[in-house]
Order: sequence, then C-alpha cells, then structure tokens
Amino acid sequence: MIKTFIDKLLGKGAAGAGRGTRGRFGKRAEVPAAVHGINPELVDRRASDVVRTLKQAGYEAYIVGGAVRDLLLGLKPKDFDVATNATPEQVKGLFRRAFIIGKRFRIVHVVHGRGREHEVIEVSTFRAYMDNAAAEQVGGNEKTSKAQLAGMHHAVDASGRVLRDNVWGPQDEDATRRDFTVNAMYYDPETEVVVDFHKGIEDAKKRVLRMIGDPATRYREDPVRIIRAVRFAAKLSPLGFALEPKTAKPLVECEPLLREVPQSRLFDEMLKLLQTGHALASIAQLKSLGLATGIYPLLDVVVDRSSHPFVQAALADTDRRVGEGKPVAPSFLLACVLWQDVKAGWEQRLGRQQPFPALQDAIDDVFDKRIGDVSGRGKLAADMREIWVMQPRFEKRSGSTPFGMVAHLRFRAGFDFLRLRADVGEVEEALAEWWQEFSLADDARREDMIEQAREEQRARQRKAQPTVRRVPKAVPVATDDAEPPRWASDAGDSLAEPAAEDAAAPKKRRRRRRKPTGSGASEGGAPAGEA
Repeated sequence: MIKTFIDKLLGKGAAGAGRGTRGRFGKRAEVPAAVHGINPELVDRRASDVVRTLKQAGYEAYIVGGAVRDLLLGLKPKDFDVATNATPEQVKGLFRRAFIIGKRFRIVHVVHGRGREHEVIEVSTFRAYMDNAAAEQVGGNEKTSKAQLAGMHHAVDASGRVLRDNVWGPQDEDATRRDFTVNAMYYDPETEVVVDFHKGIEDAKKRVLRMIGDPATRYREDPVRIIRAVRFAAKLSPLGFALEPKTAKPLVECEPLLREVPQSRLFDEMLKLLQTGHALASIAQLKSLGLATGIYPLLDVVVDRSSHPFVQAALADTDRRVGEGKPVAPSFLLACVLWQDVKAGWEQRLGRQQPFPALQDAIDDVFDKRIGDVSGRGKLAADMREIWVMQPRFEKRSGSTPFGMVAHLRFRAGFDFLRLRADVGEVEEALAEWWQEFSLADDARREDMIEQAREEQRARQRKAQPTVRRVPKAVPVATDDAEPPRWASDAGDSLAEPAAEDAAAPKKRRRRRRKPTGSGASEGGAPAGEA
C-alpha cells in the first residue's frame, strides 16, 4: 500500500496502473470528429496554444471538462481548462506568465494578455484516483489543521471530505475522479479526437447528468458537488438535461455536510449559481430538489425573496446581461437582494438620527447580519455601500450634486439600481428618465435640466402650501327695534358688491408730503432758492 502510494506520488507506474485497473476506471474510447461533430472554430485559440506547447515538450495535453461538454452541445464555452501529465512545476517552466496556485488542488494559471483583456487558461495535472479510506486523516478542517496538512498530499477529515488531493496518476484515473460523466471527457484540438472513459458522449445525447461512481460517496468526498449538481442541472435544463434519479437522491441527506466547507468557498459557489446566466433556473432547481434552505444563509435569503418583484427583476437582469456577454458584479445583485433590510433599518432610525448616519448604521447592521466574514468582503461591502448611499442622492437634482453623481466611479451601478426601483414602482419613472437623459447630455443641456428641475420643485412647493384667505371683519348693522341686529362687513350691507370692486382695484400709493421749507436749507436738500 505504502509503495503504491509513493509510486503514484512520484508518477511511477502510471501506464501499468491504468492497464491493470481498466475495468474499474472505465474503458478508453477515442471518438473521431466525424462522430462527435465538434466545431473547431468554437475552440479558444489560446487554449489550443497551451495544448500545443505542452505536446511539443513531450507531454500529453487535452482540453478538458465543461468546455468539452459545451463544445459537444454546440455551445461556445466561456472558460477553457487543460489537463496534462506534466507536473505543475513542469508546466510553469514552459510559459512566461504562469503561476502555481491552490493547496487542496495545485494547478497552474497560464495568463495571456494584460488588463481587462487578459485570459487565464487553467492547467491541471492528471490526478490519481486514491482510496480515501487509505488517506491520511486529520481531526480538524483546513484552518484548524493547517500545519498538519502542510506536508500531506492526500488527506481527508473525519467525515471523508478531501482536504488535499495532489497525487499524480494516469489519465483514466483522472477521468474517474471527476464528478459527472459529461464533464470527464478530453479533447485534442490538433487531432480533433475526444477521449471518453465513462460514456460521457452517450449521456450527453441522452441529456442525462450522471455522477461517476457512488453519488453519496462522491458528495462526502467534496460536498460542494451538491451545489455543482444544482448549477449544471439549471444551466443545461433548457437543453433538456436532468439529473439521473440515482444522482439526485442523496442530495438532501448529504446537504448537512456543507456545514464543514469553508464559508468563503460556499460564498464563491453561491455566486456561480447566481452569476453564470441561470440564476432564476438555479433557484427553481433548488426548490424542486428540496434544497431551498440550508446550503448557505445568504443563499437562503435569495431563494426566499426570489418572488419579490425587485429581487426577481434583479435576477432576470443578471441573466440577461450574462446572456448578452456584459459584465456582472456580485455587489449589484446582493445590493438588490438586501435592499429590503437596509431600507427597513434606515426607516426605523430616522426618528432618532439624521438621515445619512441612520443609513450608514443600517448598512453596517446588514453587513454583520447577512454577509459575515468572507473573503473579499472589504471591496464587496464598499461597492454595495456606494450603490445604497447613492439612492437618496438621486432625489436631489439641484446645484452641483448631479454633476458629481455622473462623475462617480459607481454611477452606472447606482443608476441601474435606481432603474430597477423605477421598473417595480418604488420610485417615479420620471426620476429614472431624468437621470438617464442627464447622464448622456452635454453641459449646456445639463444646466437647463437642473434649472427646469428647480422650477418644478418650486411649483410643487407652492402647490403644497395651504391657501390663506382673508375673512372680512363683521360689524353690527342698525335695524328696527323689533329685529335683532344684523351683521355685515366693513363695506356695508347691500353695498358689499361695489366695495368688493373697490377692494379688487389696485391700492393707491400715498405720497409723502414735504415739510414746508423755511429761509434756510430744506432738510436733507439744497439751500433755498437753489432747488
């Protein structure tokens, strides 16, 4: 057992291990282009270059995983991964910009381009299919057993969850340790051959998502596969895919295993559910599979509020933007989901605090209650805070405020948030339209718009003020002794109408009479005789 482990660790006996256990690890099938029908024009040139470089150096290399699945289905993959029998150090030595990352799985990121146009091709080494019962075991998790895990290559925790998996092996074992059959195929862009060990092409044609091996065991090895099952089912459901019943059955009973997964990893998986263009479908899958609650607290909130018009509009807008190839930010979607909490906390504080401090305190409470301590919270929180703080400022359309708003780095996110609020009737449609026009106008037009908004505000204020009417003073009118005294206005009784006309006429201005001048100079004027 120990010798076998050491041989696998050093990459020895790979071919022999593959031949000796072919039945256990599937049967290799090489499917030509005439059968699988992949369009080579859909293959990313940079991924092909990475494969070519590795092969020219004498290694095996293939495009692998979800990219091959999407290519088979005629879809253009968003990401391309490469698998090879070269170790991470050997891969890194072949590329100018390559970085080894990860602890649980050591992989290499080969970077092409710079800035926003850069592309990362993820390169992993073929891994051995290890028996987790023979793996080194630790009592804690990634954090509590960090020092103990430092020197381990294959380790699990008490529940069987894999904490380290860096033992290299042959390609057939690498295929077997992957999750679904449709994700365990390898494509050579040079020969256009697909290598399939577990009838992935057949399952793709049947539109079946089937777990390799025993599903419950595979979920215990890595509980995040539960979330991946939901995500793939949601993504592929429009094409008719569904989880195999045997694969779906253990999902609910294995869900508690997710509590041992680091919160930062669960947070990242939640974002993949919501930001890969299938957010609404993912929520529908969670509900249908009995996983609406319990995976991650913030995800529970999203699912619970998914039927709320504002949140539903935000989810649909995110799906639309991904479908159009536009960027999406987690801060925007989460700001939409948690706006209900922020607004309620803000309104509760307004009676005892000034508006801005009340809003800031409400935001802080929401971060502590809903977001928690996850990787990247600092930037995420800053972006969400700016979106929320902008909302009351949109109400002010005078002075220099509008110019400062459109120059703000997060103006577009804040405005899109306002736009969604207008779509569901939370604010007036005219307000969103005004900001839309203002953001696109030149400075002269912006000045006119601000002046017009100012006049409209004055008109509203005048209209809101109550009208004050002068009531004429009543005076008694002499009558016969038999009759009680009648009351009339100062203008008289039957003569009230003419008096009203006189009152309506403009009041004459009384000229100030000058004092008579004496022999001396007039007061404040010239000497007598000179005037």
